[in-house]
Amino acid sequence: MKFGVFSVSMPEYGIEETAKVLKELGYDGVEFRVSTPAPKEKPEDYCFERRYWSFNQSTLDIGNIGEESKKAKRICDNYGLEIYSLTTYLKPHEADRIENVLKASSSIGCKNIRVFPPNYDETENYRTIFSRTIEELKIIEKLAAQYNVRVNIEIHMNTIIPSASAAYRLVSGFNPQNIGIIFDPGNMVHEGFENYKLGLELLGEYLAYVHVKNAAWVKKETTKNGSDIYQPVSVPLTKGFANLEKLMAVLHELGYDGYISVEDFSNEEDTLTKLRNNLAYLKKLI
Repeated sequence: MKFGVFSVSMPEYGIEETAKVLKELGYDGVEFRVSTPAPKEKPEDYCFERRYWSFNQSTLDIGNIGEESKKAKRICDNYGLEIYSLTTYLKPHEADRIENVLKASSSIGCKNIRVFPPNYDETENYRTIFSRTIEELKIIEKLAAQYNVRVNIEIHMNTIIPSASAAYRLVSGFNPQNIGIIFDPGNMVHEGFENYKLGLELLGEYLAYVHVKNAAWVKKETTKNGSDIYQPVSVPLTKGFANLEKLMAVLHELGYDGYISVEDFSNEEDTLTKLRNNLAYLKKLI
C-alpha cells in the first residue's frame, strides 16, 4: 500500500509547503484539492473548525488548472512526491469544466480526478436523479477515455451514492478504466455503512483508492417528544466508529496495493501532529 494525503486536510500549508511536509513525514503522494482559491484575507466567519473549506491554502485554482497543475507537478517532482489525483467538487453535469481538469491531469501524468456525486435532499425522486446521472456519466466516460484519466466518484453521505452498493449500481455499466469509485469508510459513519469486505468485493475493479477519516455519533438534542437526536462529528482516526483496523486487514486480505488517502477533519491536534500520528498509526495497522 501507498500512503498519501488529500490536501483539503492541510489548510494552513501552501502548495510547496504541502509537498515539503508530506515528503519529510514519509508520505508517498498527495491528492490535491481543486477548487476556487482561498481569499487573500480570512473571511469574517472564519473559525478553526471550518478552516478546511473557508481558508484552505493547499488548493489548486480550478479557474487556471492547466498552469496550476504543472506548477504543482514541478514542485512535487522536486520532492519525489506523486500527485495521484486532482480532486474537484464538480458534478457530472459539468462536462466542459471536467474536461479542463482531465486535460490538466493528463498533461502532468496524473491518472485520477474526482467528480462529486449529485446530492440527494429528498426534493427530487431518487430514480430521476439516478437516470439523469447515468446519461451525464456516459459523456464523462468518453472524455475520460480520450484523456486516459479515470474519473472517480466518491462514496459520500447526502448524495445518491452513500454506500458501496449504491456506488456500484451507479458505475457498474461503465468501463472501470474510465470510471471508478473512492471508498470512504468515514463518510459511511454518517450514512451508508456496509460490511467493508462486502463493499470492497462488490466494487472490485471499480475501486480507485481509499479515503480514511473518522467520525462518531454524539447527542445533539432531545425533542419535545422525548427522542434523543444524535449527529456525527469528525474525530481522530483512532477514536471514531469506522473500524480502520478492520478496514486495513480486509484491504490486505484482498491484495490492495493502491493509495490510502488521509482526509482528517478532526480538530484535537494541530495539522502537523495529525499528519505525523496518522501515518504512524496506519503503518502500524499493516
